[in-house]
Amino acid sequence: MKKILREILSTSIYLLVVLLVTYLIVKYVGVRTEVIGPSMQPTLYDGDNLITEKLSYRFGEPERFDVIVFPFKHAERTYYIKRIIGLPGETIQIDGEGNIFINGEILEEHYGKEVIKNPGLASEAIHLGSNEYFVLGDNRNNSSDSRDPSVGNIYRKDIIGKAWIRFWPSFYKLK
Repeated sequence: MKKILREILSTSIYLLVVLLVTYLIVKYVGVRTEVIGPSMQPTLYDGDNLITEKLSYRFGEPERFDVIVFPFKHAERTYYIKRIIGLPGETIQIDGEGNIFINGEILEEHYGKEVIKNPGLASEAIHLGSNEYFVLGDNRNNSSDSRDPSVGNIYRKDIIGKAWIRFWPSFYKLK
């Protein structure tokens, strides 16, 4: 009888430790995120599964061109995956030809799938606060991002983490 109780106690402690470690990893290290929709094509596709890592932003700040995950503020359990274009303190504007300007200078980048047809909110200069980021999907004409009033600028506190590795359907590290 003592042997059975000892085995039950040992198994219970083991399961408790596994649950605790799993919780700590999901809360502080990384979490699986699934891409839904075409807004990040050609970088990410509908159905791609990613690991979103949370550690780097605990020790440093997000950088331009990082692909981040953040909650959509108008729907529970809905998360957006977008690329950081504008950093805190910068001024962003998109002109009629689809050029992106950061502090009055054209942004040199190769992530946009096509020329931006609708600059949205960015048709006028957007001044980012000290904790705000401007994000765009790579599929610029099929993305709900900072140009859209329902998304707007993203606050630092709302960034969950950095999309790090796509592990399904095939494996590759995001740049």
